[in-house]
Amino acid sequence: MKARPFRDRLLLLPAAGLAAFSLASCDPAAPQGRHLLIVVDGLRPDYVTPEVMPNLHALGQRGAVFTGHHSVFPTVTRVNASSISTGAYPETHGLMGNSVFFPQVDATTFLDTDDRANLLNIAGATGKLLTAPTLGESLQAAGKRMLVVSSGSSGSSFLLNHRVAGGAILHPEYALPGTLQQEMQTALGDAPPEDAPPGTRDRHAIDAFLKVGIPRVDPSVTVMWLTELDSTAHAHGIGDPAVVDILRRVDASIEVVEDGLKAAGLFDVYNIWVTSDHGFSSHTGAADVQAVVTPHTVTHPDGSPSVVTGGGAIYVRDRRDDTVSAITATLQRTPGVGAIFTRGVHAGSFDGRIAGTLSFDLARWSHERSADILFSPDWTDGTNPHGFKGTSALNGIAGHGSSSPFDIHNTLIAAGPDLRRGATIDVPSGNVDFAPTFLRLLGLPIPSSMQGRVLEEAFTSGPDPASIGVRADDHQVANQDGSYRLTSFFSVVESGRISYRYLDRTQVERTAAPRATAFSSSP
Repeated sequence: MKARPFRDRLLLLPAAGLAAFSLASCDPAAPQGRHLLIVVDGLRPDYVTPEVMPNLHALGQRGAVFTGHHSVFPTVTRVNASSISTGAYPETHGLMGNSVFFPQVDATTFLDTDDRANLLNIAGATGKLLTAPTLGESLQAAGKRMLVVSSGSSGSSFLLNHRVAGGAILHPEYALPGTLQQEMQTALGDAPPEDAPPGTRDRHAIDAFLKVGIPRVDPSVTVMWLTELDSTAHAHGIGDPAVVDILRRVDASIEVVEDGLKAAGLFDVYNIWVTSDHGFSSHTGAADVQAVVTPHTVTHPDGSPSVVTGGGAIYVRDRRDDTVSAITATLQRTPGVGAIFTRGVHAGSFDGRIAGTLSFDLARWSHERSADILFSPDWTDGTNPHGFKGTSALNGIAGHGSSSPFDIHNTLIAAGPDLRRGATIDVPSGNVDFAPTFLRLLGLPIPSSMQGRVLEEAFTSGPDPASIGVRADDHQVANQDGSYRLTSFFSVVESGRISYRYLDRTQVERTAAPRATAFSSSP
């Protein structure tokens, strides 16, 4: 079925200047509504059961459970951290993957965005790290503050409020503003190392919020990033006893947070949102993409390669169409490679320029920083030994990053004074929606650069979720001989004159290329 045109908000505003900010002792005595977004890295929706996660399940029972929540594609951590920060897709915020290519910084390889030092180098070389204004900047303009506390990488924490606008970042490796470093040491002691016992680093983030963040920053919005589930699932696999142990520890952390807010007299003013940056899949082994690009790669005089690849992105640095076409054709024949995206045939088209590819516009990935090819590993709905569905063709034991529904579909459970009670909300939603939703609930203007929608159906004063217009759609492409067919499936939420599109999954079908028919001339 041919996809219908959509009116997506695509305006890009320059980032606001960073105003001077100083911390002072805060009196939270008569606070207005506040928001705590707890991002449990890699939390699949089917992890949340009354047996394993009773506290989180109870939070959903008294609040709202969203059954159609979406990660932003590519379904990796730092892309989604940037979308949470800006309320926008990669096409607008410009952070294109967990690893990124900036030849101004290093022309030979991709940079890993888990390291804040690499992000600072990118900002220094390009003039801006993200190409969209952030939630923190909107809060700062209104005299409010945003806090980030994290047990994750220095890079993911930094991307959540990289200008440190209107607030602070508290992380085991650093604190911003730097004046908080000594206060962190005094209140919490030495930061736990990466190899600390299970649950230790997550608990450090929670204590940073309760013991330093609330009394010293007085935030209107806090993002608390808990990462130990993700690292444990990568190492042991979905459903492994070590993963179940971390799930129980995360669930106990929910109770610690709630008890801490109650002790501070703040529980009744906080809306608590629990989400994840992405889902998770069991891995079955990756295609050898380097072998695909090597025949098309030459070495430039400076020693750098003409084609570089990483994290599903392929840059053909001279932008030769014949090279892009040849690499794409090989990828389409390569088992383990799933959906393939290229630049659109024209702006707004869902068809990529290369036959059988979807466009960057459909993936919300069209940016001046985009590679020439983006691909997802292929996936199946196969079940692992612990009974969890979803595999993808990547190396390692388990992970994420694909356009599989098991990586895209993630968790959202929320409860608080501004939110419905005992509600199951089937209206599609996504990580891109948090920033505009928080601003609306705080009574603040929403920048036109924010492409997410306000989750009004979750508000106590909002419309009945059943009244929200939702439809399913799909778009199919095929290569010239029909041996590779690619379909994208998405959900669309109609809100007034604007349609909000959420990518649900992609599906690839490969068949043998038809043989050429031999003809003989008539005698």
